[in-house]
Amino acid sequence: MEEKIKYISVEEFRKQGFLQEVNRCFLHPLGLALEVTIDDNGKETISGIWDSRDDPEGIIYDLKNSDEHRIKKFVNNLENVNSYRELHRKAREEMFGNIIEPI
Repeated sequence: MEEKIKYISVEEFRKQGFLQEVNRCFLHPLGLALEVTIDDNGKETISGIWDSRDDPEGIIYDLKNSDEHRIKKFVNNLENVNSYRELHRKAREEMFGNIIEPI
């Protein structure tokens, strides 16, 4: 029997820091970013992919010029994402020899 795929909402994906880290660690250095839009009813959707591939630095959050509150939010998001990474580390390292699945 095929296992049913579970989903999280875009809102949870954003609030838990996954969007931040996908953008910061993978997409921003390539000059790309996932965009989330919140409609008038509060529903969040991934609404597009920014394309700044022509910019030599890609996309940045400019944290060095951010206030303490914004930086703390980024740190909390990073810590949350890292906690999920650690939950899966052992099993993935046993399977693949690394947390990232090789091609």
